[in-house]
Amino acid sequence: MDYFSVLEDILYISVPKDKIEKFEVFYNNFLNDKYTMDEAYAPYTFDKPSYHNFLEIIKPTQLPPIKNFKSIEGKKYLVHTILHIEYSAIDLALDAALRFKNMPKKYYEDWLEVANDEIRHFLMLEELLSELGGVYGDFPVHKNLFEAMEQTPDFLRRMAAVPRYLEANGLDQNPKIMEKLNSNRDEFNNKFLKALKIILEEEVDHVKKGDFWFKYECDRLNLEPESTYLQIIEEVFPGSTTRKMDLNFAARKEAGFSCNELKFLSKKEDCN
Repeated sequence: MDYFSVLEDILYISVPKDKIEKFEVFYNNFLNDKYTMDEAYAPYTFDKPSYHNFLEIIKPTQLPPIKNFKSIEGKKYLVHTILHIEYSAIDLALDAALRFKNMPKKYYEDWLEVANDEIRHFLMLEELLSELGGVYGDFPVHKNLFEAMEQTPDFLRRMAAVPRYLEANGLDQNPKIMEKLNSNRDEFNNKFLKALKIILEEEVDHVKKGDFWFKYECDRLNLEPESTYLQIIEEVFPGSTTRKMDLNFAARKEAGFSCNELKFLSKKEDCN
């Protein structure tokens, strides 16, 4: 069986339950070396996300703000928002494992491991949403992560823009959500906090994997990583290098960011 053709079929399955079941079989086969890799295989480029036929997609500016952490409806919306990010992250990891060929085997191992983690995150959050009486699809969603994938068909830009920018932003936002949940503790929020803690810890590793492969490609192309990274994210996300962000220095440093990068991108000068 060819690794790339089987994985492509899984990536574009639109029903989450079916996608997850197929991936579990695929991943087990991969770990047991049951696939060959046809390096001539050309993956199809889709113009719609895999979820387009069961979710209402709107512009991010049309989405209501997340501000109510106490009501059932507010909790449902917050869980649903993060659930969609995790589902989108499954597709991003699968596409990374599919799109780029002639890479070391460790590369494919890394991104399939990330996909497996994102599936676990999705299932944890889906269970929490179900406790509130909700299902995936109850609220409109954006397709920002899919659009970032579309904008980065080449390997270097993908590693810079997705794990090292978008996922790294999650390292900054997750603790802020946890802080608000901490100030509104109840039985549900306690369970939600446990899930977010697991997600934060594992997302550090995902960003670290992206950091490794971004620097791997910079080294191969004889590029200086820090300036290359800033150039790419400014091109893909205009204004991203001029907005001074409140960054999670500890998590980002663990994931591979340098103090020079963190000070440049943040409101702080101290990187201790």
